[in-house]
This record gives sequence, structure tokens and C-alpha cells, in this order.
Amino acid sequence: IISEGYCVTKYKHAIPLTHFQIIEAAHPVPDENSVKAGEIILNRLQQLTEADIVLFLISGGASSLLADVPEGCTLEEIQKTSALLINSGATINEINTVRKHLSFLKGGQLAKAAYPAKIVSLIISDVTGDDISSIASGPTVPDSSTFKDAFQILKKYNIWVQTAESVKNHITRGLNNEINETPKPGSLIFKNTVAKIIANNQLALEAAFQKAVKLGYHSLILNDTLTGNTEKKAREFIHYVLQYKGDLPACILMGGETTLNVSGIGKGGRNQHFVLSALHEWQQCNLSGTVRDITILSAGTDGTDGPTDAAGAAFNTKSIPAILLNDKITAASLAQFDSYNFFTKYGGLIVTGPTQTNVMDIVIALIH
Repeated sequence: IISEGYCVTKYKHAIPLTHFQIIEAAHPVPDENSVKAGEIILNRLQQLTEADIVLFLISGGASSLLADVPEGCTLEEIQKTSALLINSGATINEINTVRKHLSFLKGGQLAKAAYPAKIVSLIISDVTGDDISSIASGPTVPDSSTFKDAFQILKKYNIWVQTAESVKNHITRGLNNEINETPKPGSLIFKNTVAKIIANNQLALEAAFQKAVKLGYHSLILNDTLTGNTEKKAREFIHYVLQYKGDLPACILMGGETTLNVSGIGKGGRNQHFVLSALHEWQQCNLSGTVRDITILSAGTDGTDGPTDAAGAAFNTKSIPAILLNDKITAASLAQFDSYNFFTKYGGLIVTGPTQTNVMDIVIALIH
């Protein structure tokens, strides 16, 4: 029997729940409500005894939705660091390593707060490889990363020099053992904890594969661990599709999450940018007169791509407006990272609304 509960989700994603206090907060950069949610849940966990059982339902996005601010830092400074990381091209594992070491909630520290209560974590994975210590920054599981790792990541992506002095000071104190490390594997605080992944990108890919087969497509999962630079992976994908010589109609699938190093002032997300990059590469190949009918789609399974209301985007080689047969417009939008406004103007946005589930991204090519 659930005696009480707390649900923290993105703005406009809440649904009615009994016995739960619902808190909406910001994503992918935390806000005041994220900190409020962190305070409420941390305080409640610290009141538990070994007679209590806590069920954690964890999915991607919780790193931002549930937040705190280290002593000596401000929320604005943490927000700036988060934004710099997200736009740097760092992997989600690298981003979450830094997040863990700018927090007293993440990296197993909620389990530490709840000890000696029993903890069961049911986890929906939004990271490649399903590393439970990285999903939502691993609040209830052991963390093997260190302050040194966090420091090296900030240096690697040239973020350290842009980081507030208070944030640097926190990391430096950790390096000097003045702040406790996150709980490590083997710690006694995890003796009463269980963590299990209940859904992931592989599950979504397999469902898409089976649906495509039922629709009559010769289907192929090309890559179920998609990572790397968004533009590079988009170019590679469109070239594979263009060179495909298998049976038709065909459905080629990929799943995972690319990384985007944002430097422009436009609006978009990695999925929209992926599709725009694929379109631009198709234009570069001078294949505007091709007889092959190809559709490319990339979308986030949670219905959100970047700071937009779109899940992603798509284009079809037979339906491209004549004005886009020239690649100058797509090149300009790519340079400004303005994929959202591009697809708003010329068509192709995929808008699903919130799906309530985040298992990374799905890329689909249909070839006729």
C-alpha cells in the first residue's frame, strides 16, 4: 500500500495521481521548482527507518527535475554550468558525472539519505548501454566517478574557464578531499537497495521493427547504440540509405542519442538538427532528380526535442519544396542551429505532445 508519494515531472507533463504530491519543474536546466522538489524529497527520506520501503520510479530528465545548490553557489551559477555542458558536445555520461559532483542528491546520495530504509528502483533508461549510475545521475545506486573526473570533463570541453568561481571552488574542495565523494560500489548504504531497468531504447526499437514488418517493410536495425556528433551521424546515415541495395520497401532503424555542440543562436534540438543535416547532405549529393522515394525521420521518444514543442522532424525526397533544391537555405539554418524555424516554415516538424516516456531517440528511414 502506498502511503504517500511525490512525482516530479516537466511543466505541462503532469497527470492526475492519488496519494501523490505533484511538482512540475524545468528541463533540461533546473529551476527553483527543481530545487524545491529536491528539498522536499531529501527531507522526507531523511526521516525514514529500516521499517520503511521506498519505491523509486526513475527516468531520464530527473537530473534536472530534482536538483539542489551546493553551499556557496547560486542557482544561476548551476544553471549556467548545466547549459554550458549540454551545449558543449559532452556525452550524457560526462554531463551527469559533473552533475553528480555539484549535488548532494545525485550519485547514490538519495540512497544515503534514505538509509537504512529499503529501496527498490524501477528505471526507464535514457542512456546508451543502460548504465544505471548515469540514468538521472544515479540517485539511488553506487557511483564510481570522482571529483577528478568532473574536473577533467570541465577542462576537456573548455567549460572550466567559463565556470563561476564558486562552482570551481566546490570542485576544487572535492579534489582536496574537503567534500565527501559520492557513495561508491561496496558501500553499506546499498545493502538494502535493488535497482532494475524496466524499459529502454532497445525495447522501442524492437517494437518499431515489428510494426514495420507487419506493414510489409523489409526491416533492419542498423545501430542500437547510436552516439557521436549529430551532423556526422546524419551524414553517415543518409549515405547508407542512398547506397542501400536490399529488398524494397525497406525500413532502416537506429536508436540512441547523438550529441550536438551548439554555437548558433537559432532554435532546435538534436533530432531536428539530425534531419536538417541529412537533408543538406542529400542536397550536396546532387540527387534532386532521384527516382527513389526516401523518408527520413528522427524524434525523441518523450515527445520533446531540445527547448521546443516538437519531438523531431522528417522530410521526404519526393515532397521537398522546389526552393529547397538549392542547399543555401539549409546551410544557413544549420550554421545558426535553427532547425525548428526551418521546419516550421517549410514543413516537417513532428509534434506529438508529451508521451510520458523517455528512452532516447529513434531514427527511421523508409525507402520505396
